[in-house]
Amino acid sequence: MGTGAAGLGRELMARGEPLSGHILISHTHWDHIQGIPFFAPLFAPGFEWDIYAPRGIGQSLRQTLAGQMQSIYFPVAIEQLGATIRYHELVEGRLRIGDIDVTTRYLNHPTLTLGYRLEADDVAFVYACDHEPHSRGLATGVGDIFGEDRRHAEFLAGANLVAHDAQYLASEYPRKIGWGHSTIEYAFAVARLAQVEQLALTHHDPIRDDAAIDAIVDTLRSDSLRMAGPHILAAAEGHEVDLSPRTFVAAAKPRFLGEASLVTALVGRSALVAMAKPSRIDELSDFLRADEVHVHRCGIEDAPGLAEREGPMLMLLEDTGDDRAAKACHAIRRLRGGDDLPIVLVTSGDHGASERHAHAGAVDDAFTDILMQPYSPIYARARIRAWLMRAACRWVRPSEPNDEERRLAATRALGLWQTAPEERFDRITRVAAAALDVPIALIALMDRDREWFKSCFGLEIREVHRDDSFCGHAIFQREPLVVSDALLDERFADNPYVTGAPGVRFYAGHPLILGNGCCVGTLAILDIKPRHFDNSGLSVLHDLAQLAIGEIERPKGV
Repeated sequence: MGTGAAGLGRELMARGEPLSGHILISHTHWDHIQGIPFFAPLFAPGFEWDIYAPRGIGQSLRQTLAGQMQSIYFPVAIEQLGATIRYHELVEGRLRIGDIDVTTRYLNHPTLTLGYRLEADDVAFVYACDHEPHSRGLATGVGDIFGEDRRHAEFLAGANLVAHDAQYLASEYPRKIGWGHSTIEYAFAVARLAQVEQLALTHHDPIRDDAAIDAIVDTLRSDSLRMAGPHILAAAEGHEVDLSPRTFVAAAKPRFLGEASLVTALVGRSALVAMAKPSRIDELSDFLRADEVHVHRCGIEDAPGLAEREGPMLMLLEDTGDDRAAKACHAIRRLRGGDDLPIVLVTSGDHGASERHAHAGAVDDAFTDILMQPYSPIYARARIRAWLMRAACRWVRPSEPNDEERRLAATRALGLWQTAPEERFDRITRVAAAALDVPIALIALMDRDREWFKSCFGLEIREVHRDDSFCGHAIFQREPLVVSDALLDERFADNPYVTGAPGVRFYAGHPLILGNGCCVGTLAILDIKPRHFDNSGLSVLHDLAQLAIGEIERPKGV
């Protein structure tokens, strides 16, 4: 939504009637939003607009857009926009806008940035602007494409038209590393691998005039003809391209929604940083803590054990020039949930391997990605945020109650955490399972990062990560939660305890609220098949929850 928005706005206003539309913004750097205050249809009453952009950290999309319209920058405030405007904050995933299927994917840029793939009527268009090669060696367009660069190519797969960042030539790139933009050679290489029909070069470098861009296009067209690549064109304002339906191998659709039903925050999440160099571990820990992510620090050999205990949502492992990081990565992959955990190798050229070989080795050793030094703090932080947001948005995590610190203190003051089983609690879960005809019943206590079962009938595991818990939702809303079929509920459909063992389909949880008003846990029942739960069942669950609260609050020795 750059300066061209002003001209487009005038054309739309000339139609003389109210209209509605959708605006997709890749990210909120000023060159991508500075046209918004000059887009006249946003000021017109009766018009309706939906604006989509990546979910940020710390402030909403509306607040970000309002920032450039503050009085010190602009004479008109965002509150003066007359149109009806709805703001949509997106993560990596899928959504539907009218008849168009939209897939979003994080790009490699110094802030959270999304590429958009639009599909309708057997036609696919991809907008991938402000994206830098993940492997710097691919800036030349030569070499094997693997890891995140291959996944980027898969995002483009078979598209009729791709508008791709192509700001630099390969010869210019070494001076621009970390700025978040592609080379023309890289754009051509990934488009050719993806069997794209047409490639529109965009985000042209301001140092080039039209003649220079035309010369680049002519040269690239010759190369493309020789290599059976896509048709090449240079994107220009007002350029129209006709797209015809074609048979192509469509990009895989993500399992997760691009627009989560609840705001996903990183606050209270945890990450594990396993490093040998104190300076590096301090730097990366600071990046995480700045987003209020809890950091677990350890040596590389201790990483698998700590990962099993704490269940982090991201792991950063340092490459020490030997096989210790690879061994730790493989050990973590064998843990429950380890296959889906983002594990990033933090490395540099100090160990003698080229950056390209480092990427190839990381892929072979089952790392999710690689963070190669040297990197700027802003670049590293953006990459970390993308990894965290990918992990955070696979299902809706339970929100923290407003009285979280007080609730935690009350839970810990009970003195029950990780104590031995007690018949007084086990009796309640046995009765709950029998009375309500379910295979699983539990009394759960919730700490900051973990849910632990003081009593557990019909389930072997004794604790789960809070992010994965159903009970966290019941604790937040402070009222019974019933999920008739988890696979049909967007909050839980991709939860690992639904998609994996034990295969939870039904859940009913009653919050355990003490006399002091603190909700310390739940009495919950679960089943591996969907079921209806009526008011009589809720009444029984309520009565048993009151018995559990009575036992929890019973003075010691009584």
